[in-house]
Amino acid sequence: MHKKSALIFDCDGVMFDSRQANINFYNHILARFHRPPMTQEQTAFVHMHTADESIRHIFMGSPHLEEAQEYRWRIDYTPFIRDMMLEPGLVDLLRTLKPRMGLAVATNRSNTIQKVLQSNGLDLFFDIVVSSLDVQTPKPAPDCLLKVLDFFAVPADQTLYVGDSPIDGQTARAAGVPFIAYKNRALEADHHAGDMREILRIVKVAGLPGA
Repeated sequence: MHKKSALIFDCDGVMFDSRQANINFYNHILARFHRPPMTQEQTAFVHMHTADESIRHIFMGSPHLEEAQEYRWRIDYTPFIRDMMLEPGLVDLLRTLKPRMGLAVATNRSNTIQKVLQSNGLDLFFDIVVSSLDVQTPKPAPDCLLKVLDFFAVPADQTLYVGDSPIDGQTARAAGVPFIAYKNRALEADHHAGDMREILRIVKVAGLPGA
């Protein structure tokens, strides 16, 4: 699919406030194996990493690591989606940009991302969704963004990636894609945005073709 430009979104912390959903999901798995709830450090870790990495982190040193990995694949994620808060203004932004440029998701989520998007009526807005299961190496490797660039046949400098974590920034730099830091002024970035309206302004100021 050839597009003149593209806007790429991270999922957690950008499209959704999913902190509570992550806490509930991983604490549910920990409780299943009679382990205590996550610490603050573990909570910060799981917000940025893949489910596989997160389970390995929170079950470090546990004899139940492999059982926990197998169990998380069997969990129905639907109840946890209710704990995810859709970012205000996201749908309006997607409606505005959909006719003008390519839209994509690049996330370290694995088998849950499609259900999250479908449950919130977002799946039809995106031309491509790249999860950690769709690439050889997840973020902060650039694979997910490079896959999007290849899909749209668009150069890196005609795209923008919206993320909220240091890992997102590292991913963008590794792929040569300009980075919008969302609600995180501490991140080094090409642009900073505090809400979805600011993203629209940045897209226009960046002068992306079609935008």
